[in-house]
Amino acid sequence: MHLGNLLGALRNWVAYQHEHDAVYCVVDLHALTTAPDPAELRDNTLAAATMLLSVGIDPGRSTLFVQSAVSEHAELAWMMECTVGFGELRRMTQFKDKSDRTDFVSAGLFTYPALQASDILLYDTDLVPVGDDQRQHIELCRDIAERFNHRYGETFVVPAHVIPTAGARVMDLQNPTDKMSKSLESAGTIAVLEDPNTVTRKFKRAVTDSDNEVSYDPEAKPGVSNLLGILASATGRTPESVAEDYNQYGPLKADTADAVNELLEPIRERFRELSADPGEIARLLHVGADKARTVAATTLQRARNNVGLIPRSPT
Repeated sequence: MHLGNLLGALRNWVAYQHEHDAVYCVVDLHALTTAPDPAELRDNTLAAATMLLSVGIDPGRSTLFVQSAVSEHAELAWMMECTVGFGELRRMTQFKDKSDRTDFVSAGLFTYPALQASDILLYDTDLVPVGDDQRQHIELCRDIAERFNHRYGETFVVPAHVIPTAGARVMDLQNPTDKMSKSLESAGTIAVLEDPNTVTRKFKRAVTDSDNEVSYDPEAKPGVSNLLGILASATGRTPESVAEDYNQYGPLKADTADAVNELLEPIRERFRELSADPGEIARLLHVGADKARTVAATTLQRARNNVGLIPRSPT
């Protein structure tokens, strides 16, 4: 996971578990769209769960599990695929971006938003805390839920998305008009587990512009504005107020690197501790899957009944 994931979504996930009945899953079924190596998929699934625990997800307060462990996700996804339109899927920005970067485009990559809608709707979700890049997917999920409810009667809660005011869209440090992404293998992506010296070096080399004027203007000054947004999110301020403290790029880059390393170090340390006991991580995920399945099965049965599928066994 990278800094954009952390600032755009994960920190919100941690906060919301103290205020809501929160459900979080490691989406290993989604990972199949890229045909991953099986051993790497298993390792990465466990690492992702460990990362969620490291940033502060508490399995005592929230439900944490692996997506494929709850088969209701895949079954409801087919109903969602039959509800969403081909044109709606074709217009999804993330599909366009990802399909342009690969020779093989799987059907799963195209229908990805239908499975994502299933992930959300199975749990009668009210709020979905996401980064700005996921706004379009949540809006499509709402459209799917409303269409299904209109056709078959009230079945799903129609969710709303929640996007943080600062750090909502963290951009690549080398290409500040593109969002930070683990899939681009860019020198401008900050991994949460990267060592502090590498993080500092990447910020020192961050692209800005030639006039050396520090101001928050994402359109005219995307590189500088990205640094201001990151520093603001890491320190709990607004980008505009942070900009008032600087008149040169060098100190801004240095302070942003320091703030990010300060934010990441406890996460790195916790990850090292948790990784020493993978059996405990697996146990926690199994407990979470049992909790999730209880809720998901009820929602799926409601959807099956409303859509007209006969019961699996006599009742």
